[in-house]
Amino acid sequence: MAAAPSRCLLVTGPPGVGKTTLVMRLVETLRASHPHLNIRGFYTREVRENGERVGFEVVTLDGRNGRLASSKISSPESGRWPTVGKYKVDVASLELLALPELQVKQDTDLFIIDEVGKMELFSPAFFPAVMRVMESNIPVLATIPMPRYGRDIPGVARLRNHPGADVFTLNTGNRDTMREGIYNQLSRLMQKT
Repeated sequence: MAAAPSRCLLVTGPPGVGKTTLVMRLVETLRASHPHLNIRGFYTREVRENGERVGFEVVTLDGRNGRLASSKISSPESGRWPTVGKYKVDVASLELLALPELQVKQDTDLFIIDEVGKMELFSPAFFPAVMRVMESNIPVLATIPMPRYGRDIPGVARLRNHPGADVFTLNTGNRDTMREGIYNQLSRLMQKT
């Protein structure tokens, strides 16, 4: 008897390999082929000025957006924000946009979480919300960073090692075949919901 497909598909790979692009293309394809699906979640995208990356923003699947991190902001409030490299992380903005999208509701067919990374994990409420989604039995497509210097972020390691998770490592040579394989697995999961 074949094992049931995992309900949590985690996409990992080096920075800039196309994890977010893969996820967004999968969402577009799923919405086109299964227009009745209720897909909830968010993705992150770079904010650029004059060709230079100056930050990141959180974008919900229904189009709302707000700051995740910035290298340009300087205010009394931002002086207390956590930092990752040159970026100050706006935890309040992340929580305002992402946490409502991670509410487990019975009419949800699929959760998209791009990404569960160092910046997002500065929010004390974010990881517990992600874990509730993981335990909800609703399919999840999420992105996670690769371990750096042989070490994984503790929360990311918990997701990577979760018994209900399949991890797909993306590289420039396997992007197209990976997208097809993940789409097929998600389609099978959607038929069961």
